[in-house]
Amino acid sequence: MSLYFVRHQHDAETCPAKDPQMGQMLVQHVSKSNARKFGVDLIGDAVLDAQHTFVLILEAEDKAYIEQFMQPFAMAGSVEIVPASSCETVVERQGCEPVAAAD
Repeated sequence: MSLYFVRHQHDAETCPAKDPQMGQMLVQHVSKSNARKFGVDLIGDAVLDAQHTFVLILEAEDKAYIEQFMQPFAMAGSVEIVPASSCETVVERQGCEPVAAAD
């Protein structure tokens, strides 16, 4: 499983949380059990207050699983998916640069 940092942003005018039905749908979508249906493990999430920014830490075998999981958010704004590593992993490899895969 690979670790990913995900950032979703939307405009204040199109904030999905303003619509009670949309908000409930998104809360259910971001549940750990629903994420697993997409092959995604939800490690954590947070909304940055007053910034209309939602961040997640996710694990998945393939970035495509996260892209599929984040589709409802992509309809409301931008979605950025970035490969990430735990602090422990970075210290073990002695730097922030990922180790290149052997061919």
